Amino acid sequence: MKKELEILLESLEGFHEPNIKLEQYITPPSLAAEIAVNAKLIDSPVLVYDLGCGTGIIAVAMAMLGSKAVGFDIDLKALKIARKNAKRLGVCVDFVACRIQDVSVKVKATTIMNPPFGVQRRKADKPFLEKALEISSVVYSIHSAGSEAFVRRLCDEKGFKVTHIWRYTVPIKKTYPFHEKEFKHIAVEVYRLKSQ
Repeated sequence: MKKELEILLESLEGFHEPNIKLEQYITPPSLAAEIAVNAKLIDSPVLVYDLGCGTGIIAVAMAMLGSKAVGFDIDLKALKIARKNAKRLGVCVDFVACRIQDVSVKVKATTIMNPPFGVQRRKADKPFLEKALEISSVVYSIHSAGSEAFVRRLCDEKGFKVTHIWRYTVPIKKTYPFHEKEFKHIAVEVYRLKSQ
């Protein structure tokens, strides 16, 4: 299931003009497939939110696995690509243009997201994680390696517990002019958080 999903996700379109201020990077298809399959096996979520969905890879992956998916992003160009990506793989995903702080939902669900890591703007991931903990009963979130203390502190404040931490080294494609190599491998941590 994971390999087939990864191959399909590799066919999706990426950012045409990535915005460094928004820290836009493509979530590697291998990582998106891994998280999607783990979420399906552990939680079988009926409804999934993807905060900062970008070109939609996580939302599309979850729709491919049978969840109803809703992606939220502030970037209209990225959302246009996300809609094309969902159509390309024949799934229905709702995409909503708004700031993360303005996300409002009627039903708590599972959030699966790859927020900005806070490399360009310190703590850029914090509003995403805060919003996810507000609108979700379960959260899967990707962070740069070394984020555990920050994630645990926020979980303690909001009544969540860390149930799983997966550690990966993932390839990130050259995205911006200042990148010197075609690929750079970075260490990431994926957290599963559950309300108590």
